[in-house]
Amino acid sequence: MKLPIADARTTWDYTRRLLLTHRREFLLIAAMTMLSAVAGLVGPWLLGRLVDDVRSGTTADHVRDLVLIAVAATLLRGVVQKIAQQRAMVFGETVFAAMREEFLDTVTALPLSTVERAGTGDLVARTTNDVAKIQNAVRFGVPQLTVAVVTIVLTVAASVVMAPLVAPAMFVGLPLLIAAVRWYLRRAPEAYQRSSATYADLNGTITESVEGVRTVDALELGGRRNDRSDADIAAAYRAEVRTLNLRSVLFPGVDGTFVIAPIAVLVWGAFLASQGRVSIGVVTALVMYTFQLTGPVWNLVYWLDEMSVAAVSLARIIGVRLVPTDRVASGAAPSSGEVAATGVRYAYREGVDVLHGIDLDLRPGERLAIVGPSGAGKSTLGRMLAGIHPPTGGSVTVGGVPLVDLPLEELRRRVALVTQEHHVFVGSIADNLRLADVGASEERLRDALAAVDALGWVDELADGIRTEVGSGGAPLTPAQAQQIALARLVLLDPDVLVLDEATSLLDPRAARHLERSLAAVLHGRTVVAIAHRLHTAHDADRVAVVEDGRITELGPHDELVAAGGSYAALWQSWQHE
Repeated sequence: MKLPIADARTTWDYTRRLLLTHRREFLLIAAMTMLSAVAGLVGPWLLGRLVDDVRSGTTADHVRDLVLIAVAATLLRGVVQKIAQQRAMVFGETVFAAMREEFLDTVTALPLSTVERAGTGDLVARTTNDVAKIQNAVRFGVPQLTVAVVTIVLTVAASVVMAPLVAPAMFVGLPLLIAAVRWYLRRAPEAYQRSSATYADLNGTITESVEGVRTVDALELGGRRNDRSDADIAAAYRAEVRTLNLRSVLFPGVDGTFVIAPIAVLVWGAFLASQGRVSIGVVTALVMYTFQLTGPVWNLVYWLDEMSVAAVSLARIIGVRLVPTDRVASGAAPSSGEVAATGVRYAYREGVDVLHGIDLDLRPGERLAIVGPSGAGKSTLGRMLAGIHPPTGGSVTVGGVPLVDLPLEELRRRVALVTQEHHVFVGSIADNLRLADVGASEERLRDALAAVDALGWVDELADGIRTEVGSGGAPLTPAQAQQIALARLVLLDPDVLVLDEATSLLDPRAARHLERSLAAVLHGRTVVAIAHRLHTAHDADRVAVVEDGRITELGPHDELVAAGGSYAALWQSWQHE
């Protein structure tokens, strides 16, 4: 599954809305740019005036006055241009910050089922490569395009007003420029979309290989993963060559325009001057204006190219917002904290169920262990009970209200899931813990760490709870990172906890001690523990055995052992390990 990509109209509507939100600052920058461009027009005009005055005879004082005016105009242009550029940079940062925050809100609200089906590569590419391209365009492209467009328009207008007979020669190379740009713009979006897609595939391959490096080594898959990486790199190379070929046509077309235009103005202007229809000074000014257009036109073409890249990236980023939600809050309020699963079915692929009509009532305050062979559907059932995915059949309710009908904030307050997968964010340990409770005091943080047997090793760190961890910070072992995740759960304090092998990275003795500590802290909370270590099941109030997507046995540990069924066989096998 690929995440959607916004169409051109949606992308333009988003861009227009963003600019309208910041229109006052944008208009101020445009006005300052216009003033700077007008000041830049003074120099060539004064030069043309000086040529005519010298030919007809003038005084040194008059020449001095013209030079002083030119110097003043140049200084004014420099000062205004600097201020405009500074404000433009601030404007770019402001707009990009708004875009980045909105995008982050969108990404963190994506349905997990969509993220899992789409894979990591596409989403990582959009949050890294595409965001970087947008960042460059917003910070530099929008200001530079504004400067280029305003300068071109004012320079052409001044040329037409000054010498309407000579000015048309400035546009002799325009058909070549238009043809090259149109040819390029018709082909660029598809080429850049293809390029972005290849990088998404490449990112996915590399990310999966790095995250699964132990599996790759254990199964001797290194050669196959390298071959796949090489194929993805080759595809990315071909896509880059395609975009490079497009630019190799565009840029010579632009260069040709710059060569033709000044020559045409000079030749046509000289002819008109020889006929006495314009002065030599006017021709001089227009030749200077034509040369002066070179920089803005080059900037315009360059940033049009960059904006083509950015437009594709923006369409991909906006596309994330188009992912349909997998739930809509109904506004119904649960009457109790009791969780019940009724006829629950789930299919990762349409028509292929992995859960088959499961019925299960969770008693408030009980500890339920879910056991069974690998691939039986234990983790999928845990996700259903935590409201991560809507079931494809049946329902999971809390207090009579389907979990997927609750607002996400309400759902996470009532039900939380902790898996053996964990993440340590860049920041202090305290920052990582406060993700679950922003206003938690340091005393509460320490209590949460103590509850998961982590306070000892945290206090031994250089700065204790304020120690920086994550990328570039103090390294944490997988077991320590898992304890941080469990401490967040203690701070969150939901009504129902689903623990999917949440202590699997700890050694068995430490895991058993931790589970007993958690049981004391979470007394009165409903706990669903998906476990491969059967001491967890031994300590539970009830045990559910899941086989082939069905609950085949349900009851207390002693009753199931006495029944001599699947659980009894698992228990006997586990005791002899």
